[in-house]
Amino acid sequence: MISTEPVLSRDDVERYWESTAPGAGRRMPRADAVSDAPTVDLNGVWRFGLSPTAAGTGSAWIADDFDDAGWDAMPVPSHWVLEEFTPLAGGSARRMLGTDEGPLYTNTAYPIPLDPPRVSTENPTGDHRLVFDVPEAFGPAVLRFEGVDSCAKVWLNGEELGWSTGSRLPFEFDAPLRSGRNVLCVRVHRWSAGTYLEDQDMWWLPGIFRDVRLLARPAGAIDDHFVHADYDAATGLGTLRVDASTEAVVEMPELGIRVPVGETVTIPVEPWSAERPRLYRGTLRSSGETIELAVGFRHVEIVEGVFTVNGRPVTFRGVNRHEHHPDTGRALDRDTMIRDIVMMKRANIDAVRTSHYPPHPEFLRLCDEYGLWVIVETDLETHGFIYEGWVHNPPALPEWRDAVMDRLVRTVEPHKNHPSIVVWSLANESMTGDGFAEMRRWLDERDPSRAVIYERDPSYRDSDFYSLMYPSLELLDQIGRREEPRGGRLSMHGMVFNESGGVAPLPEGVTEADEERRRALPFLLVEYAHAQGNGPGSLQDYWRIIRAHDRLCGAFVWEWIDHGLNAVTDDGVPFVMHGDDVDYEPRGGRFGLHGLVFSDRTPTPGLVELAKAHETIGITVGDNTVRIVNNRHSADTADLAFRWSVEADGEVAASGLLSVPALAPGESAEVSIPDAAATALASGARDTVLTVEAALAADEIWAPAGHVVAWGQRVGAVRGAEKPHAARDTAPRAVSLRGDGFSRSDVGIVVGPAAFDKATGRLLRLGQLELDGPVLDLYRAPTENDHGQGETNNIAGVWRKTMLHRLLHRVDVVDAHDGRLRVSGRTAPRTHPHGVAWTMTWTADGDGLVLDVDADFVGPWIDTPYMHRDILVPRLGLLFGLPGAAERVTWFGRGPGETYVDSFEASRVGRFAQSIDDLQVPYPVPQENGNHVQTRWLEVAGAGIPSLRVEGRPEFDFTARRWTSHDLDRAAKPHDLVDSGRVWLNIDHAQQGVGSASVGPALPEKYRIPRERTTWSVRLEAR
Repeated sequence: MISTEPVLSRDDVERYWESTAPGAGRRMPRADAVSDAPTVDLNGVWRFGLSPTAAGTGSAWIADDFDDAGWDAMPVPSHWVLEEFTPLAGGSARRMLGTDEGPLYTNTAYPIPLDPPRVSTENPTGDHRLVFDVPEAFGPAVLRFEGVDSCAKVWLNGEELGWSTGSRLPFEFDAPLRSGRNVLCVRVHRWSAGTYLEDQDMWWLPGIFRDVRLLARPAGAIDDHFVHADYDAATGLGTLRVDASTEAVVEMPELGIRVPVGETVTIPVEPWSAERPRLYRGTLRSSGETIELAVGFRHVEIVEGVFTVNGRPVTFRGVNRHEHHPDTGRALDRDTMIRDIVMMKRANIDAVRTSHYPPHPEFLRLCDEYGLWVIVETDLETHGFIYEGWVHNPPALPEWRDAVMDRLVRTVEPHKNHPSIVVWSLANESMTGDGFAEMRRWLDERDPSRAVIYERDPSYRDSDFYSLMYPSLELLDQIGRREEPRGGRLSMHGMVFNESGGVAPLPEGVTEADEERRRALPFLLVEYAHAQGNGPGSLQDYWRIIRAHDRLCGAFVWEWIDHGLNAVTDDGVPFVMHGDDVDYEPRGGRFGLHGLVFSDRTPTPGLVELAKAHETIGITVGDNTVRIVNNRHSADTADLAFRWSVEADGEVAASGLLSVPALAPGESAEVSIPDAAATALASGARDTVLTVEAALAADEIWAPAGHVVAWGQRVGAVRGAEKPHAARDTAPRAVSLRGDGFSRSDVGIVVGPAAFDKATGRLLRLGQLELDGPVLDLYRAPTENDHGQGETNNIAGVWRKTMLHRLLHRVDVVDAHDGRLRVSGRTAPRTHPHGVAWTMTWTADGDGLVLDVDADFVGPWIDTPYMHRDILVPRLGLLFGLPGAAERVTWFGRGPGETYVDSFEASRVGRFAQSIDDLQVPYPVPQENGNHVQTRWLEVAGAGIPSLRVEGRPEFDFTARRWTSHDLDRAAKPHDLVDSGRVWLNIDHAQQGVGSASVGPALPEKYRIPRERTTWSVRLEAR
């Protein structure tokens, strides 16, 4: 329901939502607990009234006898901007996309004026009302909210309980209940002073989006408790002490412990780690309540600049994780949380940074159980103050101190008993201020058992880690060697300064003592490898560097999931909605689509690549031996089965188990390749591959037995060309085809089994297969990384300005003699002088043709008078048009998923087959996809047409799709892509890498295509 009451004047309403105080009337934060005390679950269908201002629907709705039958139904938990309101008394459904009453996405900019702590009069406010029953003798109780965005005021039975900010933080009120009927009223403001502390690169989604419960507090109940569970790696002893707010007894039956709170017990235990999440179950029992305990013993310490847990260095193989669901926003259920964790564990992810706020408490309980290292971040980010030069940045101002400290305390106190949490993060991208020093002092007193990080302050005085976002590979290697530039700092995001070394000045406010301390700190890469669209690239390169240096304690990809929302067009076509689909300014564009999984949690090719980069079992297959290295933190390899197989010409020729001794962490072994494998490799087959896998020997909670955790391969050498086929009638006929801007002759040139256009030299028919091409292709539909960030690394903008997307082809020579056809010409863009001079030479080869290509870059490709920019060429190859009947491809090379020169090591070498439609990766923003590198041979087949076989000399890249790169370039949504009636086949010498430049460094030089004279060859045959 939308209120039609008049807007009240400024003086008519208490403006608590603009207070820098964090709230009023709340109870002190305390540990989240699983208790046997009675509870009333208040989740379900509430009544809801939406108003355009903070005045809400007025005051009458608080009364017991208020008639809310005409209000809308609203599920709780939910975000009202994602719900189709279902009016109870007429009207129509409302979901106001494109207004400040719909979902809004920004990256850094606030969607309200930067005028702290005030907000606009236009402040959509949702009044939520629930009538519920409480059983007799329920007793004293607490009303608990797990999360309300962004400010809530609460009344129970007409009595005002108080108000609170801190959207992702729990808060509680003492609840004056009565037996039987009760009325709960919650007024939720979209914007508040708290908004200025929550600028976290996300959708702005108001509502009661986490659970609401009544918790009975009987006499003698345990109001708070703190589990201290340490571990001594030298002795194998665990030390347990549980503090509590009342007299209680700690019982751990498995350990034979029964002691009062406050008493310390030392006993042999198995430690908790992400690999072996050993939990000891027990209870904390008082006269009025029993709380379940799940205790994990572990010890966090930084030793000589190395981050350790339980005495061993830890390398976080991590991801950043926003809470997101494409239908419900940040309102997640337990099954979705489990699905995330299972997918992470199966992808060799062992760590999560809860960007940029504490998660639902159930997620942390699951991390304890399944095994993930966790960095919990305080619900604090003030990134948007960059637009005024940080002048009024809240952590630097005393009037905001209570709110800043409140967010830390409400982060730590509820979650302090989780063994999975090993690091507290003070905030994200909130620059500097005295507030951080106060936060650190409080943490040192309250919880010295964990490390602390804050990345943005260049002094790192309040951080136990040196940390950056999106460094280049070169800078990361310097940091690993502790040879980084003086000051060692990056700006937003990835712009290096003070990189000249020597005696460059330190950042403002940083002392020489700070600099000396920083250089001794371990380094944690809190964000890297921006997973927006097709990418990220260079994951293997980053991890080769991380594994080489003890100082580097891991890295967290940005990020886990695309923040897309399910939507439909006016015509009913489903699509994934992103920031650019909202007609509202400011908006963050497509920037929220930056996940390793799509919004529906389908894995992207980037997740496949990350799983390989994160492998903790190294497998190197040599000529005669296999080297196995255990790079795990604390687990040996006794839980793994090692197996081998040999594929020959696409079929398994032999397989078996590999006998590998159990290896302790850090140990390695070399074992001989089995005789059966060596025999199969020497069988004479053309395409042979030996694969060795490490797989789970038994079921784990996160994967079944047989799940592969690591693998390695050895690929056999090419054993020579296939024998010629028997002669058959493949004589070409002169044909007339309509081309793309080229004239055609009705008299063709015949070379072996092929016919060519006399005027253009383009191939018209190969045997009985009609086709067209090739043309030299230099372009690809830009990826999100090709667009860079703004004008930084925007190579796609350079392509467009230099007309690389609008190439014209000129044919200069068509010369047929001595059984060969030589065609020469020039491919160049409009307007500009640069181009590529090329020669294609066709030679008959049995039933096929060999094509030799010579391409030379001519003209001023660098520093042209117009651009003053280097022009990176994304592709160097050949484009063919095939009949639309082509429907399936089979190839030997990397697969089955897409691969690029900087993103292929997770794809095995073998023989693969897929439909052309299945080769496409459905990125929600159409872009270059579906490439395959290191292809030895390819066959394209379809009903009623001969198949086309392409053989590399020795290898090539290929893509095959039913639309062109230009179609991909023009499409805004996947449903914009329409079958062109042909199949467009790229047979490329090279395509540049995908990189991570949407937020990060430029594409490394080694993954660019050199603009130099290049020759390559392929063989084509129609069968």
